[in-house]
Order: sequence, then C-alpha cells, then structure tokens
Amino acid sequence: MKYLHTMIRVNDLDESIKFYRDVLGMKLLSQTEYPSGEFTLAFLGYGDDKRDPCIELTYNWGKSSYNHGDAYGHVAFGVQDIYKICEEVKSRGGKVSREPGPMKHGKTVIAFIEDPNGYKIELIEL
Repeated sequence: MKYLHTMIRVNDLDESIKFYRDVLGMKLLSQTEYPSGEFTLAFLGYGDDKRDPCIELTYNWGKSSYNHGDAYGHVAFGVQDIYKICEEVKSRGGKVSREPGPMKHGKTVIAFIEDPNGYKIELIEL
C-alpha cells in the first residue's frame, strides 16, 4: 500500500494553486477539467508526478464555499528550519496562524499556516 494524496475542495482554484505553488513551493503536476461532472482537479506536490504524495485540489464549478466541519484537522509538512520557512510564507503573502514554538506538552517545534480556504497546514521542524 502507498499513500497517494489528500483531496481538499477549494473555492478559487487559481488562488489555491498560486498558494501551494508560490507560497509552499509545490509543483503543479496536473490540472484536468471534467465538463460532464462540472469540476476541475489539480494535483500539486514536491515529487515528479502524481505517483508521489501530493495535494489534490478539487474545484466544483459554481460552488464558492464549503463547511469544513469539525472532523478535519490538518495536513503536515516536515521542514528543516521552521522559523525561516514561516518568514518566507509571510513574505509570499501566506498566513501564519501559530508562530513557531514547542508544541503544548512537548518539545517538538511546530507552527501552523492556513491556505486561502482556511485549511490548516502544520509545519513540524525535523
């Protein structure tokens, strides 16, 4: 078994692609429209293609907002220098919702950022 991707629904596909590409440095691996289903899928990741772990952005045509519910938590990325990454995220227009520091009741250094849709992304210093 192999982990492939996490799918999230987005309000504005171009804005979301820009965030994951320009703020987080991912590559746009593919983007496909499905006119009969009225949706578009975009896959972004750090690998070479969709066989590497990635984020699937789903844009449902004509839909402008979603309720995240209370079951979704976050996506996590491991980083080498969390303080530097958070500064880069801010300088590229991203939102850091929890500044870097030790996690509550632990020593691991974490931070949280948010994508344009309000999805939380945890950064964990490796």
